Amino acid sequence: MGQSRSPLGVADLERLAARGWPAPEEEPLGGWLLRAGGGFTGRANTALVTGDPGLPLPEAADAVVRWYRARGLRPGAALPGVQARAAGAVLAAAGWERSEDVLVLTAPLVPAGGADVELAPAPADDWLALYRPDADPAAARAVLTGGARTVFAAVRPEPGAPPVAVARGVVTGDWLGVSALTVAEEHRRRGLAGTVMAALSRWGAARGAHWVYLQVSASNTPARELYRRAGHVEHHRYHYRWAPEAP
Repeated sequence: MGQSRSPLGVADLERLAARGWPAPEEEPLGGWLLRAGGGFTGRANTALVTGDPGLPLPEAADAVVRWYRARGLRPGAALPGVQARAAGAVLAAAGWERSEDVLVLTAPLVPAGGADVELAPAPADDWLALYRPDADPAAARAVLTGGARTVFAAVRPEPGAPPVAVARGVVTGDWLGVSALTVAEEHRRRGLAGTVMAALSRWGAARGAHWVYLQVSASNTPARELYRRAGHVEHHRYHYRWAPEAP
């Protein structure tokens, strides 16, 4: 397995992950990153709070509100690790709602064998339908295909059939990011998630990745157990805060 601890700190890994899940519109606010992606996912539509915004925190919070309101989006912030506690306290005092924790897991990348999986450079319509059937396809594709090197994995029971498992992979530097891992409910507990993960590990290793990261909600116990068995360990946690709805 090699080295078992990630060589990146919290802020660096969060910035790398942001490059792997880029929003169509991004703007720095000092060390923070404002991101807008048509409302598709929290990661692409919140301010990433890392470093110093270059303003007193209450003023930075006001700047975040103005930026998102101007785009018709609810202002939000992603708050990773202990470095974001001060900003989180300011937002909490202003009435911003807190989401549950999201765990960022990492592991050395070890290519695994397994069954063949369809790999495509862009998500097909039925790929999107399994992953996020409620999403606007244009907004989803703008975010999902924004990484420099991305791939979209699908397991189909037969050629041309709708997929029963999907996931997205992106290589940024020497890291493979895995996201959007979804298995159709009636096909769960059959090892399909592991099959897709193995295919992405081979794809990432072939492109120079040595580490893998992924995000999972704290409440998603089955997924956390799957990743634990695969050797992933918790690197840090983040959560979102959302501003009160506009009057």
